[in-house]
Amino acid sequence: MLDIHYPETRFALESVRQATYLVRQVQVEMLGKAISKSDHSPVTVGDYAAQALIGSLLERYYPDDVLVAEEDSRTLCSAGQEGLLDLVTGFVGRFVHDAKPEQVCRWIERGQARPARRYWTLDPIDGTKGYLRGDQYAVALALIEDQQVQLGVLGCPNLTDAFRPDLGGPGSLVIARRGHGSWTTSLASAREFDPLHVSRRADPTMARLLRSFEAQHTNVGKLDQLVSQLAIQADPVRLDSQAKYAILAAGKAEVMLRLLSAEKPDYREKVWDIAAGSIIVEEAGGRVTDLHGKALDFSTGREFKNNRGILVTNGHLQQAFLEALASLGV
Repeated sequence: MLDIHYPETRFALESVRQATYLVRQVQVEMLGKAISKSDHSPVTVGDYAAQALIGSLLERYYPDDVLVAEEDSRTLCSAGQEGLLDLVTGFVGRFVHDAKPEQVCRWIERGQARPARRYWTLDPIDGTKGYLRGDQYAVALALIEDQQVQLGVLGCPNLTDAFRPDLGGPGSLVIARRGHGSWTTSLASAREFDPLHVSRRADPTMARLLRSFEAQHTNVGKLDQLVSQLAIQADPVRLDSQAKYAILAAGKAEVMLRLLSAEKPDYREKVWDIAAGSIIVEEAGGRVTDLHGKALDFSTGREFKNNRGILVTNGHLQQAFLEALASLGV
């Protein structure tokens, strides 16, 4: 059973809830004005503002804890960016009374720390293109201790009940604590929690694959070969971001892969892209490994230097997919 009175659980739920509302406000007010992450776009403002908010909350409640996150403050806080910094500070100020630009820079920069024995990892907006389309995205926060994810929370504003696409709906918070299962609640209320369990499908031909809209996230050619190799008949479930992990944990899909792109054969996954989703799937009964079946090694810093790609399944299909990947030379 999930103990919502456990201090880190309360902190993570409330932090992600606030950050998710923040980035949704940015999206509503700015979407359509720009689409490039290199300018004053919604994703730029949302990324910075959400990371600053989480940084401020950590400073208040867990000042000794490390934050490992995607963004740094160098560009935002450099000369000539005062307009962008003021915009970000304005959004943060809706949640942190009297937030100042210099504080925002400091809170964001917390995310550039090196992983420690205990640290939090954050992706302030996971699923950039989905966010810009007004589709699926997630705020992802996880707590890692002794090289193992202990707690993970996803804020999914456009999913209801952790799996149903519902643009403009109540949204979902999805949470898992090591040894206490995976759960979901409404982003709006965060009171009643429902357990999540992966599906029991064990026939590879009926596996529902979670596939991204964005081709650069994986090797599409190899993925199509895998579908053919296993004679998969089920239609894929398409969406971006770590919201995929929530859907798999809820039993509405069975498999997700991050194959190495032919253009980036040496790419290694980042810890903030995986940590929260991985514990949510595992605590729902699924499995998360790299493409060779190795457990994810959280000892190597900000990226998984000892792992290649990601394979996430309901557990029942893990071996079949590992064997198929090996036969394709992945």
